[in-house]
Amino acid sequence: MKHINKIFLFTVLSLCLATTGCKKYLDVNTDPNRVTDQNVTPELIFTQAENAVGARQGSGDWGFLDQWMGYFSQNEDFAPQQNVITYNIDFSFGNTLFLNHLNVLFDLHQAASKGLVSGDTVLTGASMVLSAKLWQELVDLFGNLPYTQAFQTTKYPTPAYDKAQDIYKALQLSLDSAIIYLQNVPGLTAKKAFGGADIINKGDQSKWILFANTMKLRLLIRQSEVSGFDASAEMAKIIANGGVLMAGQSISVNPGYSNDVNKQSPFYQNNGWSPTGTLTNTSNDANAYIIDQFEAGNSPDPREERFFYPAGFNAANGFVGNVFGAPSITLNKGNASSYFGPALVGTITSSNVGDGSGAKQDQWIYPSYESMFLWAEAVARGWVAGNSDAAAAYNNAMLEAFTWLGVPDPATALADYTADNPDVADFTNAGSSAESRVKFIAYQKYLSLVGVDPYEVYTDLNRLHFLTDKSYISLAASKTQLPVRLLYPQSEYTSNATNVQQQGTIDQFNSKLFWQP
Repeated sequence: MKHINKIFLFTVLSLCLATTGCKKYLDVNTDPNRVTDQNVTPELIFTQAENAVGARQGSGDWGFLDQWMGYFSQNEDFAPQQNVITYNIDFSFGNTLFLNHLNVLFDLHQAASKGLVSGDTVLTGASMVLSAKLWQELVDLFGNLPYTQAFQTTKYPTPAYDKAQDIYKALQLSLDSAIIYLQNVPGLTAKKAFGGADIINKGDQSKWILFANTMKLRLLIRQSEVSGFDASAEMAKIIANGGVLMAGQSISVNPGYSNDVNKQSPFYQNNGWSPTGTLTNTSNDANAYIIDQFEAGNSPDPREERFFYPAGFNAANGFVGNVFGAPSITLNKGNASSYFGPALVGTITSSNVGDGSGAKQDQWIYPSYESMFLWAEAVARGWVAGNSDAAAAYNNAMLEAFTWLGVPDPATALADYTADNPDVADFTNAGSSAESRVKFIAYQKYLSLVGVDPYEVYTDLNRLHFLTDKSYISLAASKTQLPVRLLYPQSEYTSNATNVQQQGTIDQFNSKLFWQP
């Protein structure tokens, strides 16, 4: 379970040798090429781990979910990935995602542990918040996992598996502890050290607490369909500690991205243009399903032109997507399909190449409006004491989504969108049921997270089954449903075989997680 990132170690060593804190590197009794506990501070680990969390969010590891959720689809220029379009996945399918998440989690674990030793409890709390985010993602994809014994390789070389539901409970407790740490008043030295190391919230402890509360709410929302589930105690904690991330409070990272090789913002690097002006994702474009969803109303959804460029970057062509899983001969070529749009990869020049703004953009980790959609669902479910105005919470989330995506004059655009879509008016009617409101909120969240967080909408779909139009299902699949989970990764069968085999036979279509109805 311990996977040490060699690039990280090289980077830490380089940083160490460049700082005054390493003046003793010429000591003849000290090996200057060895990374030690003395020269690797929690701040050094934390900074690179923050950046790595952003890289996870913008990585290509989520590409299969972008396709499964009807967001993106392969064009005719390349042979399709058979395991993606058929859903016939194997043990290697999620292996890279699993290991990459664990690499970052190990570094966050190290940062948190070293932070406690050094007395920087605020840094420890922030590390725990980021860890909770990544752990939940792994649990929601794989189920039971080694958690309690993770990263203790000397004591537990083959860590035992914890039940997914128990990990959820442990994450809630961990976030409670993180909030306590984040409420501490650090000394001046510790405050400066954390503020200088924090490339996400710049040392803003109150914002970290809001992020922790948001992660607590995400854990609750995921369990909303579990029979007898009671969110009241945890919701009271969230409210008492200031609530969740709201308008203008996005969580993002930017260590200094630039339009240079290996320095671009992660999502842009994988889905924009190289520093020399060539497309970096030439096999994927818009999915016909999401284009149909955006154009199903009385007038086009303004989010469409923020998530995609017109086919061939020519407005006269309109927006064109490919049918997921269709025979290659029926698909459009890349230059006849809609590429990713300005909200995702920034604006383009007259030569249809990124102008560089996308390469320098902040890498989102958790957008403000995604948190606000969680809050709107909590209100619609009656979880927020004294607040039953789900329509207002929904409208606030939508306005923030339009704003974050860069829709021109977002307030007017939202008013026009509402007027043009009768189902929105139905949602605001007092007689609409909580179930219908929740599903409507989930659908609007789905339309607002194209390419931004396909994991979130995948779990929403597994939880609520809110997409009644099943055209997102691949034409190449023999099943008429998506997999409800991934299979355990091959790396676990190689290094932790006894414990992973104790989890029994897993089927991607029928082995539901504990929170799936």
